[in-house]
Amino acid sequence: MAYKFVDNYREKGARKRLVNKLRENGIDDERVLAAIGRVPRHFFFDETFWVQAYKDIAFPIGDGQTISQPYTVAYQTQLLQIKKGDKVLEIGTGSGYQTCVLLDLGAKVFTIERQEKLFKRTEYVLPNIGYRPAFFCGDGSKGIPEHAPYDKILVTAGAPFVPGLLLKQLKVGGTLVIPVGDEKEQKMITVLRVSETEYDRIVLDTFRFVPLVGDQAW
Repeated sequence: MAYKFVDNYREKGARKRLVNKLRENGIDDERVLAAIGRVPRHFFFDETFWVQAYKDIAFPIGDGQTISQPYTVAYQTQLLQIKKGDKVLEIGTGSGYQTCVLLDLGAKVFTIERQEKLFKRTEYVLPNIGYRPAFFCGDGSKGIPEHAPYDKILVTAGAPFVPGLLLKQLKVGGTLVIPVGDEKEQKMITVLRVSETEYDRIVLDTFRFVPLVGDQAW
């Protein structure tokens, strides 16, 4: 991938059009839309594929992974209701685009990626464009217990069930957002931790994510 971190009027105009499209498609959290409008998605693409960066589509980034569709990023982020200072665990760093949106909203992000090649790429790219989460390489299905509990947990890959280890790492009053289903199609689920032993679950719309791989997943 060629790293040319330039953000000019052309790119900013394309982001504005993308934000308008997301608004038309039902994303109504203006803070999330503003973050999408600020994060330069083309920085996560090879220059050859720049034209794809501001289309509302997922796109391959290598190693069988994709950069998520902007609508999906906005949808999941909106469900989290991020507040400035929230401690957020992100399972599946991938390209790092979703990570940057969370950081732009003022979250303190702990992000974990299983694939070492992707981990090294994002560990290099994100600080160079001004975003500094806490990076980890390992099995995200088990979370990062040494830094728990978290206000919010976001899973960016499709899981066969909600991993119990992630539930334990969520603060009382916290929110977990995760796609759950088979390896081809999942339902977005929001889990609210009501007490030390009680959780409320809300089943939402259908999506398609790459599989979550790990001890507590596929």
